[in-house]
Amino acid sequence: MLSGEQADRIADASLADASLAREKVLVIACGALANEILAITRANGLSHVELQCLPAQLHNRPEKIPEAVRRAIHTARPAYRRILVGYGDCGTGGLLDKVIAEEGVERIEGAHCYAFFAGLDIFDQEAEAAPGTFYLTDFLARHFETLVVRPLGLDDHPELRDAYFSNYTRLLYLEQAPDPAIEARARAAAERLGLAYDFRRTGYGLLETALTRLAG
Repeated sequence: MLSGEQADRIADASLADASLAREKVLVIACGALANEILAITRANGLSHVELQCLPAQLHNRPEKIPEAVRRAIHTARPAYRRILVGYGDCGTGGLLDKVIAEEGVERIEGAHCYAFFAGLDIFDQEAEAAPGTFYLTDFLARHFETLVVRPLGLDDHPELRDAYFSNYTRLLYLEQAPDPAIEARARAAAERLGLAYDFRRTGYGLLETALTRLAG
């Protein structure tokens, strides 16, 4: 009869063998989701999931996202039978979904990462309640200067702030992982833009649900 320790070792070995037997899955994702996707794969034992990120700066030129994703799919196809796309529509006006359909892959449901994290229904409620909302995630709060201030020229021309943000009333920070330093950056961003500050702790939301379902 096996001891409890021996049984545990056999069970652990079986789980490891099952993990190795699972086919590799590639997630092609926006660089803004890299930390979150890696955290999800670690927490859920998705060791067979690999990540390739495209530059987060593509969000400043969303018309370039669909073909960038297509190129990444074509490059990866020889090595991966399963490919998932870690993007929302992200301002492509349906063109990314056209690529997804043509290439026979899947993407995470939702218009953008704000909806992933908040949940589709909750995001819709937030957007309806306060249409003039500027959203931040952990990534965007961390890189606010690089991705918002400098591309808009606000570092050299702060007077442009009101031209860009006159129709906004609040900044809503959607927090994925608690970090007082990141929340402080979000608060500072709201102050810099002259917006009321609001906060929601979302965790990884639908991003985690989708990855564990599609890649599990």
